Amino acid sequence: MAAPGFERVPIAEQEPAVRAKNFDEVCLGYTEEEAVVEAARCLNCKNPRCVQGCPVQINIPGFITALKEQKFQESYEILTQSSSLPAVCGRVCPQETQCEAQCIRGIKGDAVSIGKLERFIADKARVEGMKMQSAATKNGHKVAVIGSGPAGLTCAGDLAKLGYEVTIFEALHEAGGVLTYGIPEFRLPKDTVVKSEVENVKALGVKIETNVVIGKSITIDELMSEEGFEAVFIGSGAGLPMFMKIPGENAKGVFSANEYLTRNNLMKAFRDDSDTPIFKPAKVAVIGGGNVAMDAARTALRLGSEVTIIYRRSEAELPARVEEVHHAKEEGIKFELLTNPVEILTTEDNSVRAIKCIRMELGEPDASGRRRPVAIEGSEFEIPMDAVIMALGTSPNPLIASTTEGLETNKWKCIVADEANGKTTKEGVYAGGDAVTGAATVILAMGAGKAAAQGIDEYLKNK
Repeated sequence: MAAPGFERVPIAEQEPAVRAKNFDEVCLGYTEEEAVVEAARCLNCKNPRCVQGCPVQINIPGFITALKEQKFQESYEILTQSSSLPAVCGRVCPQETQCEAQCIRGIKGDAVSIGKLERFIADKARVEGMKMQSAATKNGHKVAVIGSGPAGLTCAGDLAKLGYEVTIFEALHEAGGVLTYGIPEFRLPKDTVVKSEVENVKALGVKIETNVVIGKSITIDELMSEEGFEAVFIGSGAGLPMFMKIPGENAKGVFSANEYLTRNNLMKAFRDDSDTPIFKPAKVAVIGGGNVAMDAARTALRLGSEVTIIYRRSEAELPARVEEVHHAKEEGIKFELLTNPVEILTTEDNSVRAIKCIRMELGEPDASGRRRPVAIEGSEFEIPMDAVIMALGTSPNPLIASTTEGLETNKWKCIVADEANGKTTKEGVYAGGDAVTGAATVILAMGAGKAAAQGIDEYLKNK
């Protein structure tokens, strides 16, 4: 293989025509030889800007240097000092806008492929049975974590490493949160990657209780007053889907992306032997332009549908990762950009038959900094459809806040918490991730879980 240069080592993927018909992972990962050569491109900067771009502050030059020297166990230990979910992050984090965006190599060439190297070492560790650092001796303090998604697993793992007795309470029957129910198998394999990462956290001494709905099964106040937990972290995510409030949204064949992806991922509806039914229409419209929209669209495609993504801005404003948009296009998904739905048209039995849209143009920037889409009068048109999937974002379920005395929320029903340490308005209760920010990325949720673990540790030490 050629010596390291300005271009990153390419990585193998399934061919688009093949992968569009299966749920196997799209990216095949680096071989050992490829990973070592790519790692050699790292300049091991004295002032590593890549670390500053990482929400969980991984020692990126450290783990890459060890990888380059083929000290794989050492590389894994360095990596997992900061991250409990490296195999997940290596697959789904938007490295191109975070660590890799800060890479010095990227000034005159390709940034080092940090995410793919993280994935390589985490996968190698799983296959070869490498272990994370051992947890500290138990200190006798109990902490409850609500939700087993990326924020909850990170917070629990960091607290366990510090010696706390941690119990995670998960509402569903399987741990993993959005990693299990939200992200498709072809991006994040469940049985190999997600379950392995969850087991690694449990190996630190973390207990996980499933089928526990906080606010119904037990409240936060009861956890603290009756069950002996001295602090609680809320990492329950944002699972309440948003809709457009347009005519026809109550039709048969209109789904939220949350429902659609949960059926397919958690309930294994994509498998021929699954007991969970899932609608497989001929033509599907997916409304939205984020990663969830891409996930829903690419899932529907693999189930046999012809798929069109409808987004009201242009391609430049698509919030999804560039890689996901690229993969969607390669696989044959259509994009109707600068287009906004105004009505879902139905048959006599209230089934979807078409979606009525209007063309848009971009006006002045809005509060997000993106140019505001403005409807073009008289440009309405119809697209025949059999189903519509709404991927417009989510908000937190209000159940936890409504059953917890003294826990403040904002106008979006998100829990109010200090960004620096996760502290909420209720003493001893911390929160982070989508429950605080609304729907965001896995790595930002992990960063919030890490910050809250530090906040809880300081709180209990000073209590």
